[in-house]
Amino acid sequence: MIASLRGTLQHIGADHLVVETGGVGFLVFAPRPVLGAAGAPGDPIFLHTLLIVREDALSLYGFATLEQRALFESLLAVTGVGPRVALSLLSSGDLDEIRAAIAHGDTARLARVPGIGKKTAERIVLELKGKLDLAGLPAPVSGAAAATSAINRDLADLLVSLGYSPAEAAAAIAALPANVPDDLEERLRLALRHFGGA
Repeated sequence: MIASLRGTLQHIGADHLVVETGGVGFLVFAPRPVLGAAGAPGDPIFLHTLLIVREDALSLYGFATLEQRALFESLLAVTGVGPRVALSLLSSGDLDEIRAAIAHGDTARLARVPGIGKKTAERIVLELKGKLDLAGLPAPVSGAAAATSAINRDLADLLVSLGYSPAEAAAAIAALPANVPDDLEERLRLALRHFGGA
């Protein structure tokens, strides 16, 4: 198993990185928070990794922390959850927020993730609820906070579709004022201003 990878960032794609080490470029699938924090091509990078071997493919998945990788592996143990769905869930928000949603049985929050329907969300809660380390987890997310998180995910997708990298999109969203309204158009206008585009 390839447990970690240290090298030079060559490329950031929509759902993957290319990391060169020892003259070999590794294509590493990664959740959106990892893509957003990866840096720029040419920067050094270190990832905790998991190699998944299938009959028709060898796929490498990369994570910023051991906790991210552990949750990814836990999700893969759930019936009906494959690597793409697990990656999609890890891309949907902060790690503690996702763990809290599972721990508190917030199936509505989980079911909003692309690829996860109501039944899969219920299975994730049923199979993982008692198995996660809940120390220091936040209380259940309020409706308003969940709505803001969903709008920011939509905004990130929109910025990437406009040609910005996931890292640039994450930086623009992080720079939004704290009092910005939960309105996608207004958030997009302010994000574009961050790039000098409006």
